[in-house]
Amino acid sequence: IVKKPQYQNFLKYCDLNRWSSYWYQIKEILSLNPESVLEIGVGDKTTSGYIKNNTGINYKSVDVSSELKPDIVCDVANLNSVIATDSFDVVCAFEVLEHLPFEKFLTNLRELGRVSKKYVIISLPHWGRHFSIGVRLPYFKMWKWQFKLNFFSITHIFDGHHYWEIGKTDYNLSKIKSEINKA
Repeated sequence: IVKKPQYQNFLKYCDLNRWSSYWYQIKEILSLNPESVLEIGVGDKTTSGYIKNNTGINYKSVDVSSELKPDIVCDVANLNSVIATDSFDVVCAFEVLEHLPFEKFLTNLRELGRVSKKYVIISLPHWGRHFSIGVRLPYFKMWKWQFKLNFFSITHIFDGHHYWEIGKTDYNLSKIKSEINKA
């Protein structure tokens, strides 16, 4: 088996939309002025790399896979075995919770809230067609509009990665918001 060079994996995985997502993740964390951050799911370490190398924030990571070299190897549902209540100013899970069965969503949210002193930030994939329109005129700032069209919903089929996604049958946005409000 011939392995692809790392940059080819990068070009496949890290498109402009993903980089935009990293920008928003970092922006949200920094806007809260935390002294400490716990990130659930290591991912490709872009957000953690920025936080660790450019701020004085005490950053820790949790992941179920030891191969990814997180600070703490643990499943999100079992954080209570390794992390005390109110341990971090910010706890974040960016594009992580959909990798776990939806039946565990509320329990996982509550566990994130338990280890957080102040804030929990999550991001989740939202299935549907996304449209962006931008207009730039000389001497004016750029106007941008973004919207999703969900004229129909499809049934989610587990693809080996995502158990569920917002916008698919049985996972509409109001259901997800309701679960978040329960947490």
